[in-house]
Amino acid sequence: MKLFIALLPFAALLAQQQEQPPFQLPAGVRAEQNLVYSSPGGRDLHLDLYLPGAGRGLFPAVVYIHGGGWKGGNKNAFRRQAAHMATLGFAGACIQYRLSGEAKYPAALEDSKAAVAWVKANAAKYGIDASRIGAAGGSAGGHLVALLGATGEVQAVAAFNPAVDLVSFGKRAPSSAGNSVAEFIGATYAEKPQVWAEATPLTHVSKKSAPFLFLHGTGDTTVPYQQSVDMLNKLKAAGVAAEIFTAEGAGHGFFNRPPWFEPTLKRMVEFFHKTLQTR
Repeated sequence: MKLFIALLPFAALLAQQQEQPPFQLPAGVRAEQNLVYSSPGGRDLHLDLYLPGAGRGLFPAVVYIHGGGWKGGNKNAFRRQAAHMATLGFAGACIQYRLSGEAKYPAALEDSKAAVAWVKANAAKYGIDASRIGAAGGSAGGHLVALLGATGEVQAVAAFNPAVDLVSFGKRAPSSAGNSVAEFIGATYAEKPQVWAEATPLTHVSKKSAPFLFLHGTGDTTVPYQQSVDMLNKLKAAGVAAEIFTAEGAGHGFFNRPPWFEPTLKRMVEFFHKTLQTR
């Protein structure tokens, strides 16, 4: 199993997650943008909230976390998915979080947890069911939602090409600096192996983990497909429901580009309908 996050130019990571076609808010969907959900050290962090325009709550909610090697990207990455899910009765929160150039692990995870806590705290205001909250994210965001799901912070997780085994990469390059994982952790594997293990979703899998849907391309040379397979198997061994959408030949960030956007969105909708049980 290999992890090549450090080898892909950052610009390519972002280019792979560009949206096609341009985003348009679906008719009837309500959106509230740039809501402050946390202020660590006085730094305001924002989320965009997408809400069903009709129907009665309480709505289940999904927190969406963008990728970008933990050092780039923005909260718009999953807005198309969030807006579409809102047409089907799901609230959605697309969040920003502190990137590695600003703060090191566990800052991004703390921000992700804070976003979940904000949704729960504001559930009554927005007609959300605080007991039915899922998370979806891709690449670095997939890593963060995998941590949320493995530790039971949310009730269901859809992880797109997630980096779930940081330790295996660190062991092969224990003293290499300048790669995305080391920048995210704030230390090489040789310097802080225990922190790399703590930041690895595979470490936290237990019978208390949430149900998972992995969506991964077999042609991904940034975060290889086997990463998702390994965590899928570990979840199943722990008695946790887990499934995988395999995109044959697809590369990193495939889910936001044709021809994969529609089928991955459909599979995610089916998964959250099943696990969060919309009413």
